[in-house]
Amino acid sequence: MKINHLIKLALVLFAFSGFVACSSSSEEVIPEEVAETSESGVDATARRAQEMEEEATRRAAAAEERMVRSALATKVFYFDFDVAEFRPADRDVLSYHARDLATDVSKRIRLEGHADERGTREYNLALGERRSNAIMNYLIVNGASRNQIETVSYGEERPADRGTAEAAYQRNRRVEIID
Repeated sequence: MKINHLIKLALVLFAFSGFVACSSSSEEVIPEEVAETSESGVDATARRAQEMEEEATRRAAAAEERMVRSALATKVFYFDFDVAEFRPADRDVLSYHARDLATDVSKRIRLEGHADERGTREYNLALGERRSNAIMNYLIVNGASRNQIETVSYGEERPADRGTAEAAYQRNRRVEIID
């Protein structure tokens, strides 16, 4: 009986060792599969990051294009009372206009300077000219060519608003870009 018991014990140990051997060989396969999955996961993550970066670049380019179109659609620049310097807020828009002129050397524009009705006719003509020259000089410094730009002063002769309130005067103190 001891022999039967020893044989059964040997068979159980043999089966158990076979099970242990199989489980250890399957453990070796699992890390390889995990490694392959991890590697492709890294590739997928890198690819996704690149796609997101490309999308962000496309969106930035589209936003820049909208800003350029908006800036180039702005054709009127307003001035404070008795001042020939344009407002600092207009610099970016004028820079887009200068770049547009620099990239298209065949393009020509006319800058029309205006003033409100306060002051003499001669003074307002001179003020309108100084205003249009200020914008012309900024455009030239930022890339436009002098032969692309014509300046004209109308002084108080062509008001945008015929009213006599400060709001009307403000709309009349301007330089317009005419393509």
